[in-house]
Amino acid sequence: MAGYYFEVIETVEEPEAIYVGKTGECIAVRQIEKGKCIVVIYREMGKEDGFVITAFLTRRKKQIERRRKIWQQ
Repeated sequence: MAGYYFEVIETVEEPEAIYVGKTGECIAVRQIEKGKCIVVIYREMGKEDGFVITAFLTRRKKQIERRRKIWQQ
C-alpha cells in the first residue's frame, strides 16, 4: 500500500461511504477503478485528530456493505 499513500488520505477525507467497525473504528470506502475499492480502517481521536489502523484493496465491496453505514456521499 506504500504506493497508495495519497489515495489512502483521500479516502479518509472524501469517502464514498463510512461504516462502523466491530470495536468502534471507522471503515472508509472509495472506488479507485471499476470493480476495485480501497478500504481504510481508522480511528478518530477528536474532530481534527486520528490515525489509520490499516488500508487494503478489495473487490469484495459487498462484504463491507453488510456493516452499519454511518455516512454516505
